[in-house]
Amino acid sequence: MSWLKNENLLTAGLLLTAVILIAAGVAMKQNHQVLAKAVRICLECIGIG
Repeated sequence: MSWLKNENLLTAGLLLTAVILIAAGVAMKQNHQVLAKAVRICLECIGIG
């Protein structure tokens, strides 16, 4: 049962890290830049861009 607790702790830690990094990116107004890059990559992938 100890491994389950460690796994849950790891999951919670990774989730918290992801939320913090997403919040930092939004605070620095990076979300628009990331969206623009994602759109560009998708358009190149299907051959339009």
